[in-house]
Amino acid sequence: MIVDIFIPCYIDQVYPETGMNMVKVLEHLDVGVNYNPKQTCCGQMAFNSGFWDEAKALGEKFINEFTNDRYIVCPSASCVGMVRNYYPILFHNTALHNEYKVIRKNIYEFTDFLVNVLKVTKVGAKFEKVVTYHESCAARREYGLTDQPLVLLRNVQGLEIREMKEIETCCGFGGTFSIKHEPISTAMAQQKVENALQTEAEYIISTEASCLMHLEGYINKNKIPIKTMHIADILAQGY
Repeated sequence: MIVDIFIPCYIDQVYPETGMNMVKVLEHLDVGVNYNPKQTCCGQMAFNSGFWDEAKALGEKFINEFTNDRYIVCPSASCVGMVRNYYPILFHNTALHNEYKVIRKNIYEFTDFLVNVLKVTKVGAKFEKVVTYHESCAARREYGLTDQPLVLLRNVQGLEIREMKEIETCCGFGGTFSIKHEPISTAMAQQKVENALQTEAEYIISTEASCLMHLEGYINKNKIPIKTMHIADILAQGY
């Protein structure tokens, strides 16, 4: 099997190692990987901020960059949720109507692809740490991700998972929400980090680099003894 990969803006610019680790896991499972270096953004930030014309332009570019009728794997449920849920608004009954429908059925969040397409629950990873899992709003509500990440984490050798209170509560990022409503956003990050600290975990794990970036900023500023890590980085450990 050969898949295309889509690397979101945050991962490309801030956490490129996460994208590389997703590739490492896929190749470890004998999945061929194709990366189109012309890819940029799915248009989510522009769309959520009300700039639909700009979002449509980015979406058109995105569609034209994934012309192969094969699976597209992305380490962000948020970006995949944008394509699945809002490209129908932007491109229904347009010249790209058929093309967006093909992409919509082919694109998957990374852990969902592993569990429900490849039927893999154990990738052979080893990570001897205590972690707690943050379920992002976009993963649960926009994409519909359920327990796929936890299924994979439970099969990492040496890993101990401790569930935090209010696991599904927002971390406060919300894209430009964190800029427009900084005090509220910061308070939400504080609450999430405090819930994580109560578990005595060493790491907060999530499927969303944007959530982790937000939490990491709060953690570093306040010199809090806990770290963040994307699930792709965990699953690439110990080969």
